[in-house]
Amino acid sequence: MKDNRFILPAAFALAFVFSCSSDGSDGAPGVDGKDCISGADGNQFCDTRDSKIYKKVKIGTQVWMAENLNYDVPGNTTDVCYDNNASHCVTYGRLYNWATALTACPSGWHIPSDAEWTALTDYVGGISTAGSKLKAASGWNSSGNGTDDYGFSALPGGGGNSDGSFGSVGGYGYWWSASEYHSDGAYSRSMYYDGSDVGRGGDDKTHLFAVRCLEDET
Repeated sequence: MKDNRFILPAAFALAFVFSCSSDGSDGAPGVDGKDCISGADGNQFCDTRDSKIYKKVKIGTQVWMAENLNYDVPGNTTDVCYDNNASHCVTYGRLYNWATALTACPSGWHIPSDAEWTALTDYVGGISTAGSKLKAASGWNSSGNGTDDYGFSALPGGGGNSDGSFGSVGGYGYWWSASEYHSDGAYSRSMYYDGSDVGRGGDDKTHLFAVRCLEDET
């Protein structure tokens, strides 16, 4: 079993792991500077809250944002750019603690449950090879890129902790699910430069991970 967590100071302790082997409010991902009337086409979604435009992709019966959410929740300090550097929000989107992540997606979208993440990895061939198929074809350290077979384009945005520490940008990516495993923790998914699987972990809710929004079923 490969422990695919990122390494931070001792305060960044993790409960358990399952695996098969500065502000930035003016950043993307998405295409800034366009309004929601003229900016988005059929392969994009416009967040009416801030007019950011995101790519989206249908994988099986699910429609995912094809990039990480970069919504700066008003009046909230628990959504941040990696290392508090706005340029990281442009590349990787924002990092959220679990409570903030639950309400960060725009209307018509939601943070996926643990079961919905599993449906994705099952559809692309199973958890042991899903990482290689879902990772972006560039942007990962040490030539650890994926084939991006489905247009999910996962990037290694790293993660953070409520004490202000960050780690693993370029090598690891972490995403929240909406599902708790106990009162202090929630399930997450992770991918990493030196593996082909997708990790499933249980993480403290104060950790700061990325969010991939899933379109509500109609």
